[in-house]
Amino acid sequence: MSVCGREKCAFKRKPYPPGVHGKAFRRGLSEFGAELKDKQRVKFLYGLRERQFENYVLSAIAQSAMPTDEAIVAKLEMRLDNVVYRLGFAKTRAAARQLVNHGHITVNGKRVNAPSYQTKIGDEIRVKQSSAQKALFADLSTTLKKYSAPAWLELNKTDFSGKAVARPPAGDFIKSYNLSSIVEYYSR
Repeated sequence: MSVCGREKCAFKRKPYPPGVHGKAFRRGLSEFGAELKDKQRVKFLYGLRERQFENYVLSAIAQSAMPTDEAIVAKLEMRLDNVVYRLGFAKTRAAARQLVNHGHITVNGKRVNAPSYQTKIGDEIRVKQSSAQKALFADLSTTLKKYSAPAWLELNKTDFSGKAVARPPAGDFIKSYNLSSIVEYYSR
């Protein structure tokens, strides 16, 4: 998965810092620097502010129902803006966040305009009927024909709705991002 969210990514093309001295020899990152970098990467991926991300991590550390790594992934992936993105209703998480903010998305028949809303297993996420007629969603049906949602989500391509049927698996996410270093960062 790319940091930018698309195939052509500046971070892949030039994996060194910008500027004249970017390619020059750099000292290795300290342990703190590596933890900070991992935290920033995940935080920016989901478009969260520091306090909100910190609250997610600290609540995942405090609970004991599941491993901390899985709890962090569940908190982040079950956010309404992320579920809208994963269902394919928006091309980016930022666009999904805006769709939710502008009231185009309903959860179980009720309009929800908070991108941080935590969806639950069994919640039905739908594009509002009146919004589906707007130009914003004109090409959504053709986009969804080619799209396949993750296994933990059930997508109905005809009426622009979806349902969370399981918890998001943490395996792939944990391989891509070092969540244990994020936990260590906030445990200081």
